[in-house]
Amino acid sequence: MAKMNVALTIAGTDPTGGAGVMADLKSFQAREVYGMAVITSVLAQNTCGVQSIADLGLEMLDAQLASVFSDIQPDAIKTGMIANADMMAVIKRYLPSKVPYVLDPVMVATSGDVLIDQTAQIQLKQQMLPLATIITPNLPEAEQLVEFRIESEADIFRAGKVLLNELGVNAAVIKGGHFTCGEHHVKEATDYLFTREGNFQWASPKIDTCHTHGTGCTFSAVITAELAKGRSIVEAVATAKRFITAAIQHNPQLGRGNGPVNHVVYRGE
Repeated sequence: MAKMNVALTIAGTDPTGGAGVMADLKSFQAREVYGMAVITSVLAQNTCGVQSIADLGLEMLDAQLASVFSDIQPDAIKTGMIANADMMAVIKRYLPSKVPYVLDPVMVATSGDVLIDQTAQIQLKQQMLPLATIITPNLPEAEQLVEFRIESEADIFRAGKVLLNELGVNAAVIKGGHFTCGEHHVKEATDYLFTREGNFQWASPKIDTCHTHGTGCTFSAVITAELAKGRSIVEAVATAKRFITAAIQHNPQLGRGNGPVNHVVYRGE
């Protein structure tokens, strides 16, 4: 049997399974990639919100990373919630220069709960963004990174230029699920990919549902899995778009709040 491709997620937990490393590992498995996980923070959260957060100590974070990299080398790495700048400094030491790195700039949960402190947000922009193969912000996260409101498609393209040309990002996909265009109803959810080679976009019908918990984690995890298999950035994002569209459309109808998506429904290539 051929050696499996391997993906590593470095992120926080979700005991209800919809987001964080739980969603990442489900997504890796669904894309037939062997998944590994290093925990940054343990969260008490569910579909209604975040009730409590306990950040792991730096020694334990370092020990987890050392265990992984001394034994099984990942073919791609993803980071999600990194609570503070000290954690980022530890993680940065373990990021191999030639291994694809997907940075999901998790700052605020779907419920609106703030997940990382202000110093960490600054460190994320200055130290982590330039290391990433691709970053995957949603609109609120993109606004925090570029420091202006995104209220039109023109603003999205402006944000893409700022991310590449001013913040030193290699590639960025800005997820348009939150896009409302002012008072106008937007019928499609469009994701915009900005790369050094050109821009791409994918649209899908906007699904009227509150079951979107963990969509960002899942989307970026699928990109990570595809990069681990040697796919290009464009191919990886295209697959992730199809995966997350199906996952939302066929969500399992769980939870009393923003329910999780379905990680096992997509059967495409």
